[in-house]
Amino acid sequence: MSDAYRGETYYGRSQLKPSPFGFMVSLYIYLAGLSGSAQMLATIGDLFGGRAARGMVRRGRWLAMLGTVCGPALLIADLHTPQRFYNMLRILRTSSPMSIGSYILTTFGLTSTVTAAAQFLADRCGWRRLLGVARAASVPASVAGAGLSVYTAALQSSTSTPHWAVSPRSLAMRYGASSLATAAAALSLGEHRFGDPRTARRLDALAFGALLVEWIASARARGDLRRTGVAAALSGSAPERLERAAAGWGTLLPAGLFGASLLLGDRGRRASRSASLLTLASGLALRHAIMLAGNESARRPAASFAMAQPRNLPHMES
Repeated sequence: MSDAYRGETYYGRSQLKPSPFGFMVSLYIYLAGLSGSAQMLATIGDLFGGRAARGMVRRGRWLAMLGTVCGPALLIADLHTPQRFYNMLRILRTSSPMSIGSYILTTFGLTSTVTAAAQFLADRCGWRRLLGVARAASVPASVAGAGLSVYTAALQSSTSTPHWAVSPRSLAMRYGASSLATAAAALSLGEHRFGDPRTARRLDALAFGALLVEWIASARARGDLRRTGVAAALSGSAPERLERAAAGWGTLLPAGLFGASLLLGDRGRRASRSASLLTLASGLALRHAIMLAGNESARRPAASFAMAQPRNLPHMES
């Protein structure tokens, strides 16, 4: 682990400004990932799951509407004016993660709305032919959903905020794995309550694997933070402790419960429900902890100066 930076600073003041992002943006990142991954799982279930997955497909399509309805509202509330969201759509800039993300969110919203509307009319009005429309629209929706699950990591890591910029690939892996785990956990709860226990067990196995990937990616990110000295600059801070808890116990505890539920079979429903609820809670805690840790690292000159040392720059991820 690199020692904390002890060189010169500008009178102990940071040369960076923390982002203006707060809990609303953390909540958006969480819901966007959850809804995007839910759409992906619903599409996979529709194409390959057969009759047993029909309930999961329906609930996944409805769950995907969280990102469609809440996403723009949260972003507009944080931007303080709807015109700013509109302005981001006026010109597509391939070099801007925010511009690309705006188009991903818009594409996801439109295709997910068509998918959910066709599913609703097929269920309520008996127009079964509309299920074909739902299936066709769900394919581009799931592609956009995959982007929605991880693009916020690119947006954060493209800034000069030390905690986010040090390990961009690991951040994308953390967000992607957590999104898949939370979506599988939410759909598993629905299957235990209304659907097929076998489908619930498949979702539990998927959540178990995704949580392990998230834990590995978090360990890799911590290694990058230690190597560059950013971790030492944040050591003991409240955001750092919250992130360690969310990335550690927030992944290993629900993963252990999911593993137990899979071993117990039908007797493991209580463990599965507990694991799902913990996964949903820790997913939000992880996003907000990363947000807080990033803002705190921007406030601490030792973090930014440590990241900018020549020994770090050639080895940092591009």
